[in-house]
Amino acid sequence: SYAANRHLFNSSGELAVGRVLDRDGDVLSWVDGAGRRAYYENATVRKATLHAVGDRGGNIGTGALTAFADRLSGYNLLTGAYSPLGRGNDLYLTLDARLNYIAYQALGGRKGAVGVYNYQTGEVLCMVSAPSFDPLDPPEHVEDDPASDGVYLNRFLSGTFGPGSVYKTITLAAAIENIPDLFTRTWTCTGSTDVAGEAVTCPHAHGELDIYAALSSSCNGVFALLAAELGDAVLEAYTRQAGLTARYSVSGLNTAAGSFAFSGLSQGALGWAGVGQGDDLVNPCALMVYMGAIANGGSAAAPQLVLKTENALGLPSGFYRRKSTGTLVAPATAATLAEMMHRNVTETYGAGRFPNMDVCAKSGTAEVGGGSPHAWFAGFLRGTDTPY
Repeated sequence: SYAANRHLFNSSGELAVGRVLDRDGDVLSWVDGAGRRAYYENATVRKATLHAVGDRGGNIGTGALTAFADRLSGYNLLTGAYSPLGRGNDLYLTLDARLNYIAYQALGGRKGAVGVYNYQTGEVLCMVSAPSFDPLDPPEHVEDDPASDGVYLNRFLSGTFGPGSVYKTITLAAAIENIPDLFTRTWTCTGSTDVAGEAVTCPHAHGELDIYAALSSSCNGVFALLAAELGDAVLEAYTRQAGLTARYSVSGLNTAAGSFAFSGLSQGALGWAGVGQGDDLVNPCALMVYMGAIANGGSAAAPQLVLKTENALGLPSGFYRRKSTGTLVAPATAATLAEMMHRNVTETYGAGRFPNMDVCAKSGTAEVGGGSPHAWFAGFLRGTDTPY
């Protein structure tokens, strides 16, 4: 799959074999009669699937045209890169192009990422990163265009961001298992909580809270106190167990690893880390998988992006084995977290926003200095027909 191999690449450096299709058989990229790389006819679909399919110049490292060039080529041990049929393999992604289209439009021009996967099979149904561009009309001067900042980065797989309050699900899991009277305690939030002499603030006073109300109102003060009580070693262990510091291999594409620095922090700084602020950084794909583990009783399927490959005769080429994450959260704790996250939806976000859906979720806002905060929404659907 070396780019100078003229069996596979044209004089412009474009992969000149193989088609990329979505799970429904919609052809997202192919080689036209002139030997050039062609793309889906709808421009929004092209932008929405760019970071999964790739661009002609090979600038998108997570794109199939670069990452899976060997599979698209039809290479095998008997014939090498030469195929007598002349067109390479068909590579089917697990993605649904329609869902990517919807998610890209929902971002509305904002920078961000959207990921959805089946936590029982591991198939990634939606993977959108923005900003994006039309591969048929690529930007000429990316470095001089603020709107194109990070356009080659797949934020879902390769980015890390401050998690804000979605990290409270980790602190809560640790508290459930290590603080015996957690569900009988009450706290009073005045809008500012003293944690070993340091102030941890909330946007407004929440009043008297039990742990259910503390999660649904996302009270920083309560979770900072819990984090300080649990200690840095416990938080670090639960963060690692949840997979937030690991790298996932998504059909061979490695995700970015999250990073957390708990040791050596003051009690106040540890409190802020326990609510997802400070130096915490999370990869969106890893957080998605953790949500899947909560939904699935403690473990989930590892994410995958390649559904299958077929040769020019329609015969399967290559085998793809589903893998599990192992236990990311104890089963009983996962069940408790799911119920509490469901209460978030009914009591805070509004079940009416999710008609006919059994949603469990947590939102988060991460402050990033003087700029606009990062917004998160993480969760899952329950039910045998909707394991997403």
